[in-house]
Amino acid sequence: TGQMAGVLGIDEAGDPVTPYDSWLDSRCAPQLRRIAADHGDLLVTRTGCPPMLDHAPKMQWWRDERPAEYARIRAFVMPGVHVAMRLAGLRGDQAFIDPSYLHFTGVADGLTGTWSPDLLAALELDGDRMPAIVPSDAIVGEVTAEAAARTGLAPGTPVAAGLGDTAAGVLGAGIVRPGQLLDTAGTAAVLIGSVDAFCPDPRQGLMVMRGVFERQYLPLNYVAGGGLCMPWLLDLTERAPGAERAAALRRLFAEAEAAPLGADGLVFLPHVEGRMAPHDPEMRGGWLGMSLAHSRGHLARSMLEAIAFEYATYLTAMRRCHPGVAFDEARAIGGGARSMLWNRIKADVLGVRVERVAAEETATRGAALIAAAGAGLLEDLAAVAGDAPTVDPVEPDADRHARYAPLAERYAAVVELVSAHGDLLNLHPKPERHLVA
Repeated sequence: TGQMAGVLGIDEAGDPVTPYDSWLDSRCAPQLRRIAADHGDLLVTRTGCPPMLDHAPKMQWWRDERPAEYARIRAFVMPGVHVAMRLAGLRGDQAFIDPSYLHFTGVADGLTGTWSPDLLAALELDGDRMPAIVPSDAIVGEVTAEAAARTGLAPGTPVAAGLGDTAAGVLGAGIVRPGQLLDTAGTAAVLIGSVDAFCPDPRQGLMVMRGVFERQYLPLNYVAGGGLCMPWLLDLTERAPGAERAAALRRLFAEAEAAPLGADGLVFLPHVEGRMAPHDPEMRGGWLGMSLAHSRGHLARSMLEAIAFEYATYLTAMRRCHPGVAFDEARAIGGGARSMLWNRIKADVLGVRVERVAAEETATRGAALIAAAGAGLLEDLAAVAGDAPTVDPVEPDADRHARYAPLAERYAAVVELVSAHGDLLNLHPKPERHLVA
């Protein structure tokens, strides 16, 4: 498994032609703007995602800016795929991709899980450079003698195609049926749903990823840097040496818990690293409604509530696109999932049960499950994957859910207001080189 939105070009021998073009590298921003202006609606309809810094503009950049290197490229692959190909000694014409990466290519049909002739033609990209699409648990080769000598793996060990890191985390967390949600409370704050139908969001508020299972689709959205806000506030307000930092952060969470629901009218905008979807990379965060009566605890609580309110906008979009799906459970992973306060706020805002997945490394578990399935060791992947133990369940409180509802609506209105008038509010727009996927 590996990162999903970046890409590298390999030649006929399977050797790299380009360095890994990370999703953090925004040299292709001009190509992205052109795609958004000329083909944005087509991209949303076909891929289920808005135009983003993913494979399509990156492939165009190599075509436009490095034509000699582009001419040598046999296939574009992701780093996890490249590692698997090296283990199995595969050549460029044996390059592959599993369905979980397809939404990030920008040239795949999300409904059918195939390359889109319309997108390839519109973006003037060569379909011959696209790898073969195979199931995540497909055996793509065996560990070669050379790779075995370098890694200590047994020669002949089967190599499965694998899947993207986010998709592996979803599988490892036991998200296997429609109606489940995954809250990734990490550096990025991500909410992912599991549904049984492909539905692009015309408002471009959701991205749609394909899951491991037939007819599993994963609508999602996230706040870049959402999990960094509380540590950032701590650094602003308190000097805490490394050994004391964990205790200081616990104190900050305790102050947030002592503050009242709704933080006495204080609203925090968590898009400190730009808004992901709808795509607004120059949007910034901040507080509105601050008074001298507000304390550090109010600031902290407003941060925790802001992520929950942001999640509520994602869940509203999921319910709009999938009215027949009853979203009834959210499983939480990541460092932020250890906060019972944060889980309780999310449960109360969303109106669904939140429980923490006991396993720390869900992506590792997901990759292992795919390996086991590929090796024929599992009769029912969904049943085994779904049996992921959870702890600390939090049921939503009906009274608090009702009190949070108008606050969530106010938050959504404030975000849209700031997005619409960003030219007046963004005094320090982020440099283009730091745009993110």
